[in-house]
This record gives sequence, structure tokens and C-alpha cells, in this order.
Amino acid sequence: MKDKIHPQYFPKAKVKCSCGNAFSVGSTKPEINVEICSKCHPFYSGKEKLIDTAGRVERFKKRLEKTTKKRK
Repeated sequence: MKDKIHPQYFPKAKVKCSCGNAFSVGSTKPEINVEICSKCHPFYSGKEKLIDTAGRVERFKKRLEKTTKKRK
């Protein structure tokens, strides 16, 4: 292996999430900022965020009805 080509390794790099959670991991960067972590992600936290798709579904059904009426 070649000498002096590998980046510096930080065994206790701090990871900070936008939710306020902080933990440490091994990385080549001393500090990492993330938007979503396992504490605030809906899959891991069990809290689902419901996105309002009712408007989209209703608009699709209206368009479908219009096309079926035109075909008849």
C-alpha cells in the first residue's frame, strides 16, 4: 500500500441531526450534519407522516369519469 494517500480517520466523529439528536460514528470527517436520523425518521420511530393525497385521487377519479362518459 502507498503511504500518505489515505484520509485521516476520526473514530469518534460527531453526527448532528436537525431534530437535535447527536451521536458518534467513525468517519473521515470530524463532524457530520444530517437532516434525518433513526430517531426522527418515520420508519424507525413508528410515527407516520400522512401526506394529503385525497385531492389527487379525487381529481383522477373525476378525469376517469369524464373519459368514460365520452366513450359512451
